[in-house]
Amino acid sequence: MKILFIGGTRFLGRGLVESALAGRHQVTVFHRGETNPGLFKEVEEIYGDRNGGLDVLKGRLWDAVVDTCGYYPRVVRESAELLKNNVDKYVFISTAMVYADMSQPNIKESAPLATMEDETVEEIRGDTYAPLKVLCEKVVKEYYPQKSLILRPGLIVGPYDPSDRFTYWVHRIAHGGQVLAPEAEYEAFQYIDVRDLASWILHLIESDITGDFNAVGPDYPETLQGFLEKCREVLTKNAEIVWVDGKFITDNGVESWTDLPAWVDEKEFCGLMQVDNAKAVRAGLKFRDISETIRNTYEWCKTRPDDYEWKAGLKEEKETELLGKWFNRNG
Repeated sequence: MKILFIGGTRFLGRGLVESALAGRHQVTVFHRGETNPGLFKEVEEIYGDRNGGLDVLKGRLWDAVVDTCGYYPRVVRESAELLKNNVDKYVFISTAMVYADMSQPNIKESAPLATMEDETVEEIRGDTYAPLKVLCEKVVKEYYPQKSLILRPGLIVGPYDPSDRFTYWVHRIAHGGQVLAPEAEYEAFQYIDVRDLASWILHLIESDITGDFNAVGPDYPETLQGFLEKCREVLTKNAEIVWVDGKFITDNGVESWTDLPAWVDEKEFCGLMQVDNAKAVRAGLKFRDISETIRNTYEWCKTRPDDYEWKAGLKEEKETELLGKWFNRNG
């Protein structure tokens, strides 16, 4: 098949291109040339900005387009409009946060979606990210009513993850010592290895499967405690996980999800790590063992420079300060 990737050199895009090449597909990557230009020597790269610079794609034919970086409906509309007569299927990477009520567990694809009052807003904030993705989904379905594939992933993890939300815990536990963790031993924890997600998306394209899918894993109930204990098992027994009360953590200026990744403290988002994935599993989504993801992520993490600026997680000084306060809280 001939597949066009809008974006394709960073994390999920990179994984998708690798999976497409492994499947012997003919790949074209359209991107700005700012991230990893020339990463794939064997693929055609077309440089351009999708915001008003899509003319370089005119007149070309592809079997499918995979949109990995659509955030604003106006911009997605430009690509859908230009490609509607030249591409058979539109694959859009959305988010598992698109649902109107994220406070409940087991959210299915048919649940009501998020909305926003002013649909002309083009600023990504905490209150606009999900509704903007919903509007992008609607645009894709407008132009491809029978041939759209909407993927709604949650926490995507693995090598080359630029967010550090998963990598922080892997690196921190490998470092050993006392590891501060939010007191949520049995809190649900969902993730998907980028390579499993990418290979499954290519499977859906090849199988001509369309529709909306929650792209989350694993296929069994997992907890934050279970994940962190698995990190200890795989990486080092020299790490002691210190479970600290969530209120104590937030009272000391620590934010969930960013300062302590994969921890959801807000009631309104407690369903984020409990999204229903039964439909995706029935459509062939499979998951590798978490031990492999942990090990591979750590090996990749070790290749980064010593002065790397982490995007998520507690700084060492802050963690030490909090642990000291926690142990001395009763005088």
